Amino acid sequence: MTKVRIAPSILSADFAHLADEIAAVEQAGADLVHVDVMDGHFVPNLTIGPPIVEALRKVTSLPLDVHLMMTNPDAFIREFADAGATYLTVHVEACPHLHRTVQSIKEKGVQAGVTLNPATPLISVQEILSDVDLLLIMSVNPGFGGQRFIARILDKIKQARALIDRTGRSVLLEVDGGVKVDNAAAIVAAGADILVAGSAIFETPGRDYRRVIAQLRAGGAPGSDSGDNGKPTGHSKAAASPRKARR
Repeated sequence: MTKVRIAPSILSADFAHLADEIAAVEQAGADLVHVDVMDGHFVPNLTIGPPIVEALRKVTSLPLDVHLMMTNPDAFIREFADAGATYLTVHVEACPHLHRTVQSIKEKGVQAGVTLNPATPLISVQEILSDVDLLLIMSVNPGFGGQRFIARILDKIKQARALIDRTGRSVLLEVDGGVKVDNAAAIVAAGADILVAGSAIFETPGRDYRRVIAQLRAGGAPGSDSGDNGKPTGHSKAAASPRKARR
């Protein structure tokens, strides 16, 4: 079985010590760094832009998994590519000319991803799967904090896995939203290759990132416990920050 990849989401990190946080999760075994970009239009929160991606690129060798929650992502593809993004993922809901957008990402030498909100049917990505490197399934509605994993999304993940397998291509299947140690096993069993986790990692007591990343990678092995039972612990200095827009 292919090793599950873990992508800590920096929305739940301590932004006052972001370089230290990135170094800590890298040393703890993270495989990617997930960067959520929100424009205040596509989702009702405003987060970060290319300068943060550029800063991250200077302090880590990990792939930067940049998720564009933007009304007009095409206008910023070059900037994020130049900043050092490894993956650029766009929403099908925001891209009326999705094939053109995906090709634009690839022309910049960046791996292309597509994503869809929980209520958007998988058929919307069927025609583009042969052109992308990553499919991101949202398991919460993006833009708000304190949300739990939407349980029925497990069926959508299974369907996405089958859809990818039928293409015969190595498209990565990523899941983002409400991912915790206690539901990781079900998400992995449904077919996920990459788990995005924010508070489950960055708010773990004692900043024991290595333990939580190992537990998530193991698919939430029986007896494992993230220490927060799926709820924010308040440990992180960023716990009360509006930057924590989703997890």
